[in-house]
Amino acid sequence: MSGTRSAGTERTRNVHPFRWGAGVSPRAAAWLSWSLCLLSGALTALAVLLLILNRSHPNVHIFDYGAMLTVSAIAAAPVGAVISSRRPETPVGWIICALGLNSAVEHFSSQYAIYALRAEPGSLPGGEAMAWISSWFWAPGTCLLVFLLLLFPNGRLPSRRWRWFAWFSVAVLVASILSSALMSGPVIWLGSIQNPFGIEGAQSLLGSVVSVSTTLENGILALVAAVSLFLRLRWTRGEEREQIKWFAYAGAVMAGSFVLTYVVSAEIGVRWVFWASFAVLIVGVFGLATAIGVAVLKYRLYEIDLIINRSLVYLILTASLVLVYLGCVALLQFAFRSLTGEGSQLAVVASTLVIAALFNPFRKRIQTVIDRRFYRRKYDAQKTLEAFSRRLRDEVDLESLTTEMLSVVEDTLQPEHASLWLCNPDRHEARQSLGRGNRGER
Repeated sequence: MSGTRSAGTERTRNVHPFRWGAGVSPRAAAWLSWSLCLLSGALTALAVLLLILNRSHPNVHIFDYGAMLTVSAIAAAPVGAVISSRRPETPVGWIICALGLNSAVEHFSSQYAIYALRAEPGSLPGGEAMAWISSWFWAPGTCLLVFLLLLFPNGRLPSRRWRWFAWFSVAVLVASILSSALMSGPVIWLGSIQNPFGIEGAQSLLGSVVSVSTTLENGILALVAAVSLFLRLRWTRGEEREQIKWFAYAGAVMAGSFVLTYVVSAEIGVRWVFWASFAVLIVGVFGLATAIGVAVLKYRLYEIDLIINRSLVYLILTASLVLVYLGCVALLQFAFRSLTGEGSQLAVVASTLVIAALFNPFRKRIQTVIDRRFYRRKYDAQKTLEAFSRRLRDEVDLESLTTEMLSVVEDTLQPEHASLWLCNPDRHEARQSLGRGNRGER
């Protein structure tokens, strides 16, 4: 018995090697996490107020990342507070709290500097200090995202081999902060506001360091950290695998919407594409924070497979129907121009009818393909149950039915052991008669 207890203790230590909040009481952890949340909310509210005041001055530069930072702070801070107050031993909650606070400070310092130095010069003290904070405060946020990818979901690195990468990320963070804080010249996202503590003589050297560190933090390090998460997904099983699925799904939605907002829409130049993709990006940011909370707190964890399944089906279905619709419109318009010399609205109507007719057949076909490719075991289990239910209507031999039922259970559920207990009808009737007799005697 003692050997079993030792093995269980050792297994627990391996799962949670770092007790992040081991020396902090639950009350202190809750107080600290919710204090950080309230601070993030207060700074965000002040930043939005300053943004409104800055926009009242038409010739003042508008901070470009205000909306994104506001959404990040509002989404991350409460989720981080909930996780940290309930699970203070995991660093994931504290990292999310720090991300929310980082977004709030960066937004507030930028809006404060613009208002104090450009909108109403001299109206508020410390404008230059806030401009200096804004010049380098972007770097910790990117590094926190890297560590969130590395440590999710159990608070430890994927393996000891990743320690060098973690320390390298910290070194890049220090280089980014120092070079950005001492880089002379205007702060790009603050318009013409100069870095008050920039060193003029080291501009070329610091500029090279800023360029390299920015490329590393925003590109290479984040990509490698994301690869570590997918490697962890490949190695792990059970509950931890489902946690990573939640995070990976929400992260993919947010990353895709980010590319649509800041890359695709910029190349296309269509305004409504930008706003539509930006709306999806806002949903993605909130969805990522919510998915992390669901994964860490393990609330209705296994529904992620259904969400991923339906998302794949309707994403592919939408893309297919759009291509079919555009192809039908183009083909019918070409046919009408060839016959009558001009286009016709009938092409749009006919294409719409074609899409309506193809919706259900396309959806069923795509669902079958996705089930076969990504959910093969569940697909096979469903087919096995369907076949057994059809045979069950015609089967009369009890021995054959028992054997086939055990085979179906083993194929679909794959238990370590399966057995079937059948009730004797004669004995069951005797028990019922005995019960009625006893009740009659009473």
